Amino acid sequence: MEYNRKSASPWGNEDTAKILDILARNNVHVTFFMTGGWVEKYPEDVKAIAAAGHDLGNHSENHKKMSELNTDECKQEILSVNDKVKALTGSDMFLFRPPYGDYNNNLITTTRSINYYPIQWDVDSLDWKNYGVDSIINTVLNHKHLGNGSIILMHNGAKYTADALESVIKGLKEKGFEIVPISQLIIRDNYTINTEGRQIPN
Repeated sequence: MEYNRKSASPWGNEDTAKILDILARNNVHVTFFMTGGWVEKYPEDVKAIAAAGHDLGNHSENHKKMSELNTDECKQEILSVNDKVKALTGSDMFLFRPPYGDYNNNLITTTRSINYYPIQWDVDSLDWKNYGVDSIINTVLNHKHLGNGSIILMHNGAKYTADALESVIKGLKEKGFEIVPISQLIIRDNYTINTEGRQIPN
């Protein structure tokens, strides 16, 4: 089970410290997907996320629909963020979540050509709709796709996410799930993908 988060509109960082505290208190590590603009605006947060042992995921430089870009443009959108994060942390990134979940075959081929793994989610918390704390908790814990290998989409810029987070974590653990960052979840080699988008080891 993986728990995945990125920065969302308004692309702020108001809850980042609170979210990191909650994750630390519950001994949970996750994946933060960040745009180039967010990295530039909040470099200390990037360092704090890395120092806490979470995955630093790439969410593109300009949050464009990647399926509308050519190969060179896709590479630029990804590698420019990689360069910024490496300058701050000393580490290369290797996980890429396309904005809007928008992708095509060219993007998949391109990400793999630059040693990145393209990532998609299957459980959307809908926290970005600002329905409230209870809505986030219920949407995640009772989602029809929730299962082993699920990737949950949440946003640290959404209004109610920080307040719902601890209950989501505890609820997932009560259901028997182990929450891990994507780097520990994905199969790196020798796999196929089924019709649900889940990796199946060969």
